[in-house]
Amino acid sequence: MEIDVLKKMLYDMLLARAFEEQAAESYTKGDIAGFLHLYPGEEAVAVGVLHAAQPADYIVSTYREHVHALVRGIPAKVVMAELFGKKTGCSGGMGGSMHLFDREHRFMGGYAIVGETFPVATGIGYAIAMRDLPEAVICFFGDGAVNQGTFHESLNMAALWQLPVLFVCENNRYQIGTEIHRHSAVAEVYKRACGYRIPAHRIDGMDVIAVHQAATDALEQIRAGNGPQFIECETYRFRGHSMADPGSYRPKVELQAFESNEDPLKIAITETVCGYPTPKELAAVGSDNIDNLVQQLCGSDRMSHEQLEAMRAEVAEVVAAAVQFASESPEPSMADAQAALDCNRHGEVLI
Repeated sequence: MEIDVLKKMLYDMLLARAFEEQAAESYTKGDIAGFLHLYPGEEAVAVGVLHAAQPADYIVSTYREHVHALVRGIPAKVVMAELFGKKTGCSGGMGGSMHLFDREHRFMGGYAIVGETFPVATGIGYAIAMRDLPEAVICFFGDGAVNQGTFHESLNMAALWQLPVLFVCENNRYQIGTEIHRHSAVAEVYKRACGYRIPAHRIDGMDVIAVHQAATDALEQIRAGNGPQFIECETYRFRGHSMADPGSYRPKVELQAFESNEDPLKIAITETVCGYPTPKELAAVGSDNIDNLVQQLCGSDRMSHEQLEAMRAEVAEVVAAAVQFASESPEPSMADAQAALDCNRHGEVLI
C-alpha cells in the first residue's frame, strides 16, 4: 500500500482517538448532554472500511458513529458542534451524539435503535439497484444487533434481490455488558451471513490494512454486480458501552491486553480469564490498533518519529479548534426546530 495512503489512515485514526477523548472530557464538564458512546480501540474498522469507499457510496451507522462521520469527511468542528447541541452541527444541533446526518457526504445517519441500520441500508440498496447505479451502501452494526429480527429479514432481502450492500459487523465482543458467548449461540457472526448465501469473511479488526483490503475486495464484488457482501471485524472498545458504563464486567487482564504494547499472550497467561477471550484469541487479535500501524510505519523507516509528533500536534489543533467552534456557536432556536419538523427545505418529493 502506498505510504501516502497509510499516513492518511494514521492521521484519521489519531484524529478519531483525540476527538473521542475530548468528547469524553466535554461530556464530564456538562458541555455534551444525553448519551455518549465512544469509539477508542475500534478506529481501524471505520478507517479501513471507509478509505475503501467511493464518494458516491452511502453510509448507514449506529449510535457509536462519531468516527464514521469524521472519516467520511464531515469536519471535526461540525461533528463536535452537533455533540454540543449547536445550530452549526451537521444535524442542526437537534440530533446529538446518536443522530449525526450529512446529506452532502451521503452519511445517512446514526441510529439509536439496535438493528435499525439493516432495513435502512437494505432500502437504500434497493433504490440503487432500481436506478442501476455503480454505487454501494455500507451498513455498520455491532455484534449484539445480529440477534434482532431486522438482521435476518434484511440479509434475506439483500441476498434475494442481489442488492449492493456491504454489511460490516464491528464485533467488539460485548452487547453492552453481555459477552458474545452469553448472548449468541453462534459467536462467529460471519457464519450467519452464509445462511443467506452472502459471501462473508472474518478479519482482524485491529489491523487497519487487513480491514481496508477486505473492504476493497468486498466493494469490488458489489460493483461487479455480485450482490451483498459481509465482513466481521474482530475489534475491542477500550471504554464502556457509554459514558454511563464503567465497564467493570470485563476482566482487567482483557483490557490490559488490548491497550498495552506488550504481547497479549504473555499478559493473559498471568491471570485467569473468565470464559472469553482465551490467551490464544488475545494473541491473535493483538494490541492497540493505532500502535500497530505506528510500529509498521516507524519500524520500517517509512515515517520518522518527528513526522509522527507533527501529525499528533496537527490533530490536537484540529480538535481544540472544534471545541472552540462548538462552544462559540449558537443553539438552535424554537423556530429552527419548527422548520425542521414542517418544512421540506429541498423541495423534493419525499414519498
